[in-house]
Amino acid sequence: MSKQTRLEIIRDFETQIVYARTFFPMGATGIKLRDGVATPSGPALQQALAIWGPAVKPGDPAHLSYVQIKDDHIHFDINGGPVHRKKWYEHIQVQGANGTTAQMGPNEAPQNPHGTYLDVYFDKYVPEMTARQLRDLLLPVLDFNARNKEEAYLDTVPPKVKTAILAHQVLVGMNSEMVVHSRGKAPKKVREKDGETEYEEWIYGEPPQDVDFVRIVGDEVIRVETMRVGGQKIVRTEKEVILEKPDKDTEAKQEDRPPNAPSLRRPGEDSENAPKPSDGISPVPVAPPVDNPGPGQQTPQQGPGDTVNGHK
Repeated sequence: MSKQTRLEIIRDFETQIVYARTFFPMGATGIKLRDGVATPSGPALQQALAIWGPAVKPGDPAHLSYVQIKDDHIHFDINGGPVHRKKWYEHIQVQGANGTTAQMGPNEAPQNPHGTYLDVYFDKYVPEMTARQLRDLLLPVLDFNARNKEEAYLDTVPPKVKTAILAHQVLVGMNSEMVVHSRGKAPKKVREKDGETEYEEWIYGEPPQDVDFVRIVGDEVIRVETMRVGGQKIVRTEKEVILEKPDKDTEAKQEDRPPNAPSLRRPGEDSENAPKPSDGISPVPVAPPVDNPGPGQQTPQQGPGDTVNGHK
């Protein structure tokens, strides 16, 4: 990338306000984008969010506070980035006649940064491109076309959920954030327990109007009960939308594995890197050696063709 293009890219993107299309974990994890695929994702992303918390959620505005073009990738600091960057005047020190040193800028310690970052990787080097082409590359994680937060969020959900949110309806299977976008924050919430299952009841409306009771377990709507003005009661418990789980690949691998199947994995070895037979069929597990062999049995030191008590 030429020097002129670098300056144009930095001038065009730095300080822009865009909208996120995915979760960005807070701190030094960040998001890496290569060939349209963002990492971490799935369980790795959920773990980072659980440890550090989200810096930006889908639909949230994201401030591109710093842009740096390196050899094989472009770095974007989002919402201040994971590391506090000093202003130019904070690097200046003034020494007085009596030997005292004064630091320019605010004296209070900087607050902990709550931002994140995005790295966009290319093969070998950053090629020549326009700002429009770079925006298209960033589309999987950042939305430059949304006019507001609600529009940006709706572009990240399934079509059926989008239709329901626009109609202010709650579907069984939605998560709590979808419910908030559809109906707003619940005026009243009640925590209850059904056997061993704890749940929250979000209540929308008051008599003499229709009242909706939205039951949430974990982060999923499992029941929607509507009390009509005329006394009619409508209950929906069958799942109406199935959301893609972040750890679906892991669950699929666990479901494909039959119970009590033998493993070729050594202790402490990751299942992904475990050696596998060429025909994909696991061998029959070998029985443990016998300490006191009887007639016709082999000791650990004897092979299948050795003689035991005069017998083969």
